[in-house]
Amino acid sequence: MTEMLALQEYRRELVRFGRWLYRKGFMPGTSGNLSVRLEDGTILATPTGCSKYLMRAADMVIVDLDGRQISGTRKVTSEIGMHLAVYRARHDIRAVVHAHPPIATGFACAGRALDEPLCAEAVMTLGPVPLAPYATTGTDALAQSLAALIPHHSAILMANHGAVAYGENLLDAFLKMETVEHFANICLVAHQLGSARPLQQLAIDDLLQAKERYVQNALAKMH
Repeated sequence: MTEMLALQEYRRELVRFGRWLYRKGFMPGTSGNLSVRLEDGTILATPTGCSKYLMRAADMVIVDLDGRQISGTRKVTSEIGMHLAVYRARHDIRAVVHAHPPIATGFACAGRALDEPLCAEAVMTLGPVPLAPYATTGTDALAQSLAALIPHHSAILMANHGAVAYGENLLDAFLKMETVEHFANICLVAHQLGSARPLQQLAIDDLLQAKERYVQNALAKMH
């Protein structure tokens, strides 16, 4: 695939996943944003003030790792600093999704992380989701509030704000965001029932070993 064709495909992917996140209620109004790291190291991102349902491929903008806009007729999302903080800290990351899934955001607004090992699937696919301290959206302080957590997690809640998830591609980041909300639902129900029972450490260790075997098997099949 040529560089130009790859860029067009990334633009279409941002539109497609933006619409999915909107339909799931994760990006109401003009909230939320998505980005991908291009082959040359620049970042293709969604524009500011745009419904993710009405967004078009031509609306996307490109910035460098310092946030300077390189191309695009619209302005980049005001929260690009959050995305850049992830890309700078994690060279393995190729896509970032910031959204406001309602139940997970409810946990963030209640000052609660999603770090209880209640669900085997979440332990294997997501791991603990910490809560970053509050910082004003669209400021350098927001990126700074995430800095210590980014290297050790694949998704983070932001106090009184929302969530950010990141992965090896847009599908991976989307699935992680979807799992954050699914896990938040499970945690909410377990605590409403009044008898939440976290997994014991031995069970967690077994799950992590199973995850490692799964990863190794997947890598072996790729080669």
